[in-house]
Amino acid sequence: MKIKKTMTYICEICDKSSQVGRSQSHKRGVAGKRWNKRAQETRRVFKPNLQRKTFVLAGGDTVQMRVCTKCLKAVKKFGKVKTYKNIAVV
Repeated sequence: MKIKKTMTYICEICDKSSQVGRSQSHKRGVAGKRWNKRAQETRRVFKPNLQRKTFVLAGGDTVQMRVCTKCLKAVKKFGKVKTYKNIAVV
């Protein structure tokens, strides 16, 4: 029997991952709290917006990483993020 590995939603630079929350439609009721029977809360997952990009590191090595869009924006603007000294988008 094969064990299927699932790819987790984690940014490889900032370690941002999925979060669990609740969604509820019409929380206050429609038209000023007139609903007695409101929609029930359902659990949902908030996933980060991950992109697969190829980066050039300081030594000239190319690495393919799954990165959130916030880190990708920082790489494009400053050329580096956190501990990585020089990262460039290929």
